[in-house]
Amino acid sequence: MIKMKTQLFEAVDKLISNLDTNSISETRKETLQPLIDFIQEKHANGETIRLNFICTHNSRRSHLSQIWAQTLAEYYNIKNVDSYSGGTEATALFPKVAETLINQGFKIQKLSESKNPVYAVKFASNDHSVICFSKRLDDDFNPKSDFAAIMTCDSANEACPVVSGAACRIPVTFEDPKAFDGTPQQAEKYAERSLQIATELKYVFSNIK
Repeated sequence: MIKMKTQLFEAVDKLISNLDTNSISETRKETLQPLIDFIQEKHANGETIRLNFICTHNSRRSHLSQIWAQTLAEYYNIKNVDSYSGGTEATALFPKVAETLINQGFKIQKLSESKNPVYAVKFASNDHSVICFSKRLDDDFNPKSDFAAIMTCDSANEACPVVSGAACRIPVTFEDPKAFDGTPQQAEKYAERSLQIATELKYVFSNIK
């Protein structure tokens, strides 16, 4: 698919252009195919594409996925994509996630000071911010029907065999960078996970015709 001209921040645009989707294994591509199919069908019919990325605490992987999905939809000029995230419980967006994304070119504003802060994440000058805070998957902020529930962690995948209102449920799990919190490898592993998610979602959106 030919990338259309966008207004992404230069650093974000450059990072995406350098992501190598050929690094994704065939097995992993099979895992991603149901998500491609969901987006393709909605796109072909001119319908709103609602994606809800779900993890246990809605603090790390689900937020990275939400932000990268919205960014890559813009990168490939795929309209009517609304990306969300949620958890089986609400905690808070882990600060290292915001720091990682800032280092990768995003601009982030913290809108509230609380145990569960609200963040506005921008990937482009003229696009609306992605609003991020930890919430349950059924929070009123999230869609109630006709969305893809994308399970980004094994525990949420096992805990939610059925997601109420979802048009489909798609397990696309990632290893948790939380395992490296407080270690010298923390920054490296958060960046690595963010780039993995970005690469795989680049593959997904690049296959939409």
